[in-house]
Amino acid sequence: MTKYARDEFDRIPETSTRQGVHRAVAESSRRRLAPILAVGAAALAVGLVAFLILPKLGFSTGGNTVAVSAEQGADSAAASPAPTASSPAPSETPSAAATPSATPTPTPTSAVDKTQPVAIYNGTTTAGLANRVGGTVSTAGWKLGMLGNWGGVPQKSSVVFYSGAAQKGNAEALGKLLGIQTVVDSAEFQVPLVVVLGPGFE
Repeated sequence: MTKYARDEFDRIPETSTRQGVHRAVAESSRRRLAPILAVGAAALAVGLVAFLILPKLGFSTGGNTVAVSAEQGADSAAASPAPTASSPAPSETPSAAATPSATPTPTPTSAVDKTQPVAIYNGTTTAGLANRVGGTVSTAGWKLGMLGNWGGVPQKSSVVFYSGAAQKGNAEALGKLLGIQTVVDSAEFQVPLVVVLGPGFE
């Protein structure tokens, strides 16, 4: 026997259905925690599905961005006034049909470069012809190179030789100045422009 007075906890329950106060409190706290734990487990499951499974199936947050931008584009299109008969809609770029289908314009020829030295050779029997033609070329603003008698293959007519396609315009301008119609591309000379005065040159 104890020296303490008996209380309600010392009484032995007569039936097995009766339980102590501490057991009732524990079971009531478990009942309150059960819904909270269930909601937490459900939220965790939804998060795992959204994070791990949906990206593999092709769902991503980029679609939301596209949808938002599409909605913004639709809103801006709705906000802009529709063109009326009095205010036609401006065209951004001219269409190909609007451009006239005229004949193609010829490409402009490159400017004549008169700083290129011009060598003049006399291929005729007329003495001093190279010096006389050199004076004409120099007066026209061209830079003179070598002047002398032609020692190469006899020419049947006067020729302007040029070195490379870049000198073709210069050779044609020089030929027009001297009345020489034949211009030939040749890499045999060390100067870009060479005039060979042939028989019949005046």
